[in-house]
Order: sequence, then C-alpha cells, then structure tokens
Amino acid sequence: MKAIGTIIVSAGALALASCAQKTESDNVTTTTVVNDTAATPMPVASPGQIFANAAAASDAFEIASSNLAATKGHSAAVKAFAKQMVKAHMDSTAKLKSAASSAAPAIVPDPVLTPDQQHSLDTLGTLGGAAFDEAYVAAQTDAHEKTLATLKDYAASGDVPALKSFAAGLVPTVTAHLNMAKSLKP
Repeated sequence: MKAIGTIIVSAGALALASCAQKTESDNVTTTTVVNDTAATPMPVASPGQIFANAAAASDAFEIASSNLAATKGHSAAVKAFAKQMVKAHMDSTAKLKSAASSAAPAIVPDPVLTPDQQHSLDTLGTLGGAAFDEAYVAAQTDAHEKTLATLKDYAASGDVPALKSFAAGLVPTVTAHLNMAKSLKP
C-alpha cells in the first residue's frame, strides 16, 4: 500500500515538474498553468446591424469616391454626377442614422468600408483625367447595383421595421442613381 502512495506522489511531482521551467541564470522555477477553456464567443451582429453597417459603408464609399471625382475627374458630366452623389449620400446617411436610432435597441451604423470598396477607392486615388472618369463610372455602377440589391433584400425580409422602411424608401433613389451612372459617357 505504501508503494502505491509513493507512486502516486511521484507521478504528481513528475506532472508538476513537466509544467515547470527552470532558468539557469536566476535559479527561479516558474509554473505555467494552461487554461483549456474555450475562448468566449464574440456576439453575432443582428441582421439589422449588418444591414445598417452595409448601408453606412455604401454611403461612405459613395461620398469618398465622389469627393475624389470633384478633383480628379475629367468630364463636366462626371463632376456634376459626383456632386449629386455627395449630397444624396450625405442625406441618406442622415436618414439611416435616424432610422437606426429609432430601433429598439438602437443600432449605430458602422461605416467601415469593405475590402472591395477600399480597393476601389485606393485604385481611383491613383488615377486621373479620362482614366479616372472611366474607373469612377464603373465603380459607381457596381456600387449602386450592389446597394440596390441589398436594399431590396432588406426591404423584403429585414428584421427592424424602421430600417425596412428606410430601405424601401431608398430603392427609387438608388435606382435613379444607377441609371444615371449607366448613362454617363466618360
């Protein structure tokens, strides 16, 4: 019986020793405790929050790219369109914030650009003149097509009534912007 106790104590000491590190320089032994619990999962954003973020990022992209068009654009038509886009998307941002704040609980839109939006904006920043105009019109067409699809989808199946109303109300405006972008001849 005494032999079994000695074996258990020895095994415990061996287990502890395997977790310790001995440093020759300072003769200090440290024990590292490993926490095997899983990381606390991050909360998943609600569909309303995801939509609000997408709408905010869309507005931020439109404003930033259109501000670039004011200085880098070549044609008067592109510059005039860009000016309209800045005003329209600033108005859209204000409406989005109002609709999101009326949700329960309130939603705060996060206008962080997607990697594709950031890449497009970075590319536009390297261009000028007619090359800028062509890329800007293509970016506006693509952005408005994506935004229109997002708005229609959320208006049909969204989970926050105020945001559903916002999305449905914006569909005609974004459709008009898309048609304007498609008709631009850089």
